[in-house]
Amino acid sequence: MQRDVRATLSSALRLRLLAGAASVALASIGSPVWAQDGSEVVVTAPGPDGLTQDGAYIESDAVTREGDVITAIGETERVVARFREATLRAGRVSYDLRQGIAAAERDVEFTDPEGNVIFASLLELDSDLRAGVAVDFATRFRNGASLMAATAVRRSENVNELNYAIFTPCPICDDEGNPKTPSISIQAEKVVQDEDLRAVLYRNAVFKVGGLPVLYLPFFAHPDPTVERASGFLVPRPSYDEGRGFSVEVPYLQVISPSEDWLISPQINTDVAPFLNLQWRRRFSDGTVVLRGGYTYERNFGNFDNDADGSVDENVKFGDRTHRSYFLGHGRFDPQGPWRWGFTAERTSDKTLFDRYDISDPYQDNGLYYGDQRRLISQVYAERQTARSYLSVAAFTMQSLRVKEFSPVTPALNVFESDGELPFVAPLIEARWEPDGPVMGGRLRLRGTAAALYREDFVGSPVLRPVIVPPGSTLGLPGIDSRRVSTQAEWRRALISPIGVRWEPFVDLRADFYSVGDLPPAMGLENDAITRSRATAGVDVSYPLIRRMGPGADLILEPMAQLSISSDSDLDIRIPNEDSQTLELDESALFRVDRFPGYDLYEGGLRFTAGARATLRWDEGRQASLFVGRSLRDADEDAFLVPVPDAPGQLYDPTGLAADASDWVVQASFSPSDRIRGWGHAMIDSSGDVRRGEIAVDGRWGRRNLASLSYIVDRSNPLAGPNNRNYEFVQLSGQQFVFGNWGVAGSGIMDMERDLITRSEVGLLFDDDCLRFEIGWRRDNTVVRPSGPSEGIYVRLNLATFGGTGYGQGDRR
Repeated sequence: MQRDVRATLSSALRLRLLAGAASVALASIGSPVWAQDGSEVVVTAPGPDGLTQDGAYIESDAVTREGDVITAIGETERVVARFREATLRAGRVSYDLRQGIAAAERDVEFTDPEGNVIFASLLELDSDLRAGVAVDFATRFRNGASLMAATAVRRSENVNELNYAIFTPCPICDDEGNPKTPSISIQAEKVVQDEDLRAVLYRNAVFKVGGLPVLYLPFFAHPDPTVERASGFLVPRPSYDEGRGFSVEVPYLQVISPSEDWLISPQINTDVAPFLNLQWRRRFSDGTVVLRGGYTYERNFGNFDNDADGSVDENVKFGDRTHRSYFLGHGRFDPQGPWRWGFTAERTSDKTLFDRYDISDPYQDNGLYYGDQRRLISQVYAERQTARSYLSVAAFTMQSLRVKEFSPVTPALNVFESDGELPFVAPLIEARWEPDGPVMGGRLRLRGTAAALYREDFVGSPVLRPVIVPPGSTLGLPGIDSRRVSTQAEWRRALISPIGVRWEPFVDLRADFYSVGDLPPAMGLENDAITRSRATAGVDVSYPLIRRMGPGADLILEPMAQLSISSDSDLDIRIPNEDSQTLELDESALFRVDRFPGYDLYEGGLRFTAGARATLRWDEGRQASLFVGRSLRDADEDAFLVPVPDAPGQLYDPTGLAADASDWVVQASFSPSDRIRGWGHAMIDSSGDVRRGEIAVDGRWGRRNLASLSYIVDRSNPLAGPNNRNYEFVQLSGQQFVFGNWGVAGSGIMDMERDLITRSEVGLLFDDDCLRFEIGWRRDNTVVRPSGPSEGIYVRLNLATFGGTGYGQGDRR
């Protein structure tokens, strides 16, 4: 039997010289390769390193064998061994063929198949490539964390024990490879890594920051760094609010299974009752469900006009104690096939609950349709999509947290938008279909939509046309209900002339059917049915030109124009404007047949639109571009005008399209380097005044210094007054490192209309590869807050491996 093994081994063990060193290829060195009867086992397919599962490659200065033990010694360089997608480097390596045990000495470095690296002066590996015994042990995990110990012993299949150990999630070497003190570390007399618990357990643990001890615990535990999720406390989030007092939120994550967990996060407050936040997440084979909620039993609090003389008491409790809660849930399922579906469920008991208790990220976009800032949406929807078709069916309702009238006395007396003024939409259907192949040489697209909206409370302008809004009080009038079905067919073909001019003739046909109920009594109608249609034909023309401006630089000029003619618009005054109240006129919208985002408003007649884009590119990715365009129409469209909120007898144009010449559209972007970028957009009326505009610039310098500046303005309402919603804001944020990892950070938002800094903060910052800590002063002057202006200290902490507190109240909203 021994002779058979030697004979076979001699054919598998080959010795060859490589640059003066001996390189030994061991094909099938493990005991499973050789059967007890001497027969050969079938060789498996090679892995990524070219070796079979039981094959190995050893490079060394000398190789000897005694019985079943092969020993490789590196005299000038370390032995290099590759086997089972792992790599072992050491001054001396021995391998027992029969037991499958490897031992290494002197400057040992072992990299397992998952990328984790172990360093030691002495290391023994079992047949599963697990470290059995290690002296002067150190390991680096894939996420950059390090664990070091004087000795490491594998006590059982799932338990590793380390003595006199140090753990840190931070780098232990600088950029030049020199040792450095980690920012944070845990030193312990004994550390046990329990793979069943998926945790690292410490005895007599000492926490150090910058090498200085700051905390001692006789026992401490945290998840194994290789574990994505594990039960345990997350980093607390402290905060301060003049209404709540000092607060700390202590989140605890309870992992139920690899696909399910709970997050229990109570907020403890010094001045009001605690607030309990809960979150449940579950991942299914074809989808995910996330449910959040919170609860407290407390009175309201904030600034309140509580005295007969009208003076304001600051930060007082008022009203009765009652149940206060919120619920935010969403789910999305995408099974195999063309169908997918989902839901959102969002409600709160108080209009200002999120503000008063600093709830994290309450306004999220999770469904098919989005509520905007300070509006919650609950919906169910289903979608079907193929390469040539799309269908969606949805129903939703909304809850508004917006302020309708700001109180001049105290924010606690603000009047909020009524939920009855928002529609319940069911159903909302959208469908598109394209035939497989060209039609008359072009692309044909068919669309269909249907919507039904129901309101409880009456809403006038801008939903209703000014001429049908009843004069005087509308209290008690029912909300107007409307139902719409629209069909549309669009045909478009692209043609390129011999000189490079691009022509796109198009035809667009559309028909709408409306059923409107509960119209104002002044109309003399309670319910009515309206039909209308529109036919459009036109052509888009563009002629892109390019010119080389030198080595690595070119200039692209693209003049473009559109000529279209439509049947006269039929904007019946009985049709409510539900989906076209806002219009952002930009480059893409300027050349659309339907510039409005919805169906209730549209343009007719003869239109000519022209624009040009110039783009300069240089030095591999640096560029600057400018677009200027405008649209002309054969006649004004007075139906786009709406009443001025502070003077209902006067009308103004919020769209920029009501006159026979639209606003000028100007857009620009620039990135002169990889550290600076910016963009801007503006609507400029015929007199040269900016109706709306926005510009933003981001800059970076050094490795981590950065700043961002943005400016936004809306001057579309021409008349000043308490209901004027024009705005002008400047926002600035940035961070500058002053000495090493220490720096300053700050941000601010300036309301130019009220000459007031609405939010601001400035703080001291420490940031390295594993720790970010900020402490500073913050002030909030927003008028929505029920407690009025608030200021105080903020603390933010983010730790590698352990998680973070997140970013502050101002950033989450």
